[in-house]
Amino acid sequence: MSTPDALLVEIATTVEAEQTNQMPLTVLVHGAVITGRLVPEGVWREHVAELLRDSERLGPFAGIFKGPADNAPSRTAEAPSHLHFHLARILQGHVGIPETGGMYRIAIKDVSAWTAGDFSYVDL
Repeated sequence: MSTPDALLVEIATTVEAEQTNQMPLTVLVHGAVITGRLVPEGVWREHVAELLRDSERLGPFAGIFKGPADNAPSRTAEAPSHLHFHLARILQGHVGIPETGGMYRIAIKDVSAWTAGDFSYVDL
């Protein structure tokens, strides 16, 4: 999307301002369907830093994510440029990858379609 969807930007701004993780969202990005819950950037960064810190090989990278959020807006600040997903899955066929959910950072300008809500698979 060359011009970010104003409604999607408003949703991301509200997640940041309200510091909430209650907004389920599904997006289409370069042909991939990603579904999960939006979280504020600071929460996302902290969780990624924790995961890296616990890794023997990746521990040195944890500090990078502990830095200041580059787009954590206040009500008067610039709108966010990225969506931060927690427990998100890439939908592929009839499975979600990873099964337990992952941490994804997606540029809002790259979202070509979206819907409120997340998708789960149910075995019938």
